[in-house]
Amino acid sequence: MRFFVFLLFLFALPAGVFAQPVPELDPDSEAPSIEDLDPMLQHPDENPSQSGQEQGKSDAPGSDGREPGLNDLYSQLAEAPDDTSAARIARRIQITWLESGSATVDLLMSRSAQALKSSDYGLALDLLDVVVTLAPDYAEGWNRRATVYYLQEDFGRSLVDIERTLALEPRHWGALSGLAMIQRRLGEKDRALATFHQILKIHPGLSNARDAVEALEKGSEGEGI
Repeated sequence: MRFFVFLLFLFALPAGVFAQPVPELDPDSEAPSIEDLDPMLQHPDENPSQSGQEQGKSDAPGSDGREPGLNDLYSQLAEAPDDTSAARIARRIQITWLESGSATVDLLMSRSAQALKSSDYGLALDLLDVVVTLAPDYAEGWNRRATVYYLQEDFGRSLVDIERTLALEPRHWGALSGLAMIQRRLGEKDRALATFHQILKIHPGLSNARDAVEALEKGSEGEGI
């Protein structure tokens, strides 16, 4: 099954992905943790629908009395007054990202998270291949598989899945973070810096992105001296 699914996606990949050698990694760039790449993996057994209900109880509805939609939440996130408020709003957005609308896909995602936490990348890929086949419009499935490919340092395939994630959800700061980290690890520091700035426009309270911007800007200053 793994080989069959792999063949399906092999023909869908751009020809240049395998034709170009991967540059050497930047020795000054540290590999992130799994949670940096996919914060939702901190709660692998979480039921997204149940979490959304519980989260909704602690947050007030909008001024018109309705629960805020995803666009409203992104607006609130960009204008959050402090990091604590931003983290709460970001969590609600992440829970929405996880909602696939399919019990089967939700189960596969939960099992893929467990496999990732156990560093069983082969099993995680098997599960996620099925997820993206069953739910090709589910951005989080592509993002999760991009995470696995990143951890295997298969940056070509990771970038393909990141691109698919961002086509479905351009404001997915997790996928943008993966893109920025790949750019940084490949020594493309200017592009990484621009991507991290893009992330902070969406989620100004994301401390990892702020730290990365600070480090990259300091590095640029040092190179100019």
